[in-house]
Amino acid sequence: MHLGGIESLKTIVRDSAEPLYRQIYNRYRQAIANGSLAPGARVPSVRTLASELQLSRNTVEVAYDLLIGEGYLLARGQAGTIVSPDIVPQKVKNAMAQPSAPISGATFYHAPGEQSPKPFQLGLPALDLFPHKIWSSLTAKQLRLQSQYLSYPNPAGYQPLREAISAYLHISRGLDCTSEQVFIAPGYRGVISLIGRTLLQPLDQLWLEDPCFPPARYLLAELGAQIVPVPVDQDGLIVAQGRARAPHARFALVTPAHQSPLGVTLSMERRLELLAWAEQNNAWIIEDDYDSEYRYEGRPPPALASLDEAGNVLYVGTFSKVLSPALRLSYVVVPKTLISRFNQTCGKMHDGCPLLLQGVTADFINGGYFSRHLKKMRHAYTQRRQIVISSMREVLGERLQFSAPASGLNLLARLDANEDDVKLAQQAKRQNMAVEALSARCLDTPCGKGLLLGFANIASSQQALTLATQLKHSLETSGSIVE
Repeated sequence: MHLGGIESLKTIVRDSAEPLYRQIYNRYRQAIANGSLAPGARVPSVRTLASELQLSRNTVEVAYDLLIGEGYLLARGQAGTIVSPDIVPQKVKNAMAQPSAPISGATFYHAPGEQSPKPFQLGLPALDLFPHKIWSSLTAKQLRLQSQYLSYPNPAGYQPLREAISAYLHISRGLDCTSEQVFIAPGYRGVISLIGRTLLQPLDQLWLEDPCFPPARYLLAELGAQIVPVPVDQDGLIVAQGRARAPHARFALVTPAHQSPLGVTLSMERRLELLAWAEQNNAWIIEDDYDSEYRYEGRPPPALASLDEAGNVLYVGTFSKVLSPALRLSYVVVPKTLISRFNQTCGKMHDGCPLLLQGVTADFINGGYFSRHLKKMRHAYTQRRQIVISSMREVLGERLQFSAPASGLNLLARLDANEDDVKLAQQAKRQNMAVEALSARCLDTPCGKGLLLGFANIASSQQALTLATQLKHSLETSGSIVE
């Protein structure tokens, strides 16, 4: 068996509590740390390694994506994948000696213990605009109601918050739902885990947008889903491609309001086509209403769940992007037919969110502060988005092209096809810029080259110009042109 010098891969344990992709990930790190894999060494292709280990390609791809994202491996397209030439085995060994957090999607979140966002960091709202004064006042009010925090909370969520979310969604997204359909979970991972534990069976096929939001892929792979990549074009998920690849899939995970990472919106024709497929196949659509609150030109399209008459859509929302990811508050709105099943799962998991934060958030919504906060943030993000684009064009000229719709908290800067966006992003990270490569998020269908840049925490033109200059230097020193 040819394992590229990693004999420890023979010890993969299929019935271990540790997911298979994490076992592969850890064995590669160990091989790099002990010198079995030297910098620049070529590693087997995903297809080859999957065949040798008799695993699915998806399992190996998830492991490789993590290794590439964290800088251990370097993908070179048709030239194959190698151990990063810049890797220092002793540093890898030192890092492995330190306790580490779960790795699923770790490279896409803020590192623990760091207080300030990194330049261009994705997935963060403007931390300087958090409503501290109002939040502190509402927290003090909730703390005075101490008696309600002394017993076990409802695992499905704090009832006043469920009611507040239901009322908000009715007005803002057109959802006709009751509070009993709303289930609160600790962050995005908690929501996906709740859905998976309630509905997902091992090896259920699931349509996933290609390119995709990486943590969603990792979470669903952990839960046992068989991922079916479905290409995305200017109108969103290509439903016809999904039908051709897996016509009887049980799930589809989509970001129709603002596709991650391309930023496109799922067209009305595709929405109706997707709903028809789900109804015909008794399938579930998981609608991640990602960044729907932040649309800077015109009104957002109706939520997919608001068009669902057959009861096939599970609507997912979060307070991470509109308030703070530190709250760890997300929610899912389920069809009425699933209320009992989700209540049973919540009772078994009992993985609720801190009741104090739920109470403060409910007061924040009910007091009218939430709607005013969103209005303020849309205005601020419109300005910040523009100053970042203007600064990039001033410093970098036409090398970066911005063409995505005016929505969301991230920018997609397109590059020419001869650019190596993965290598460029790695070089930017060495200079403490949290830039991500577009092509690294593709699963099966090429989506072009580009950089993903967060702009929410860039508050001034001077700051934007400084960062644009730093990025230009990174571009010039990365050697990112593909020969």
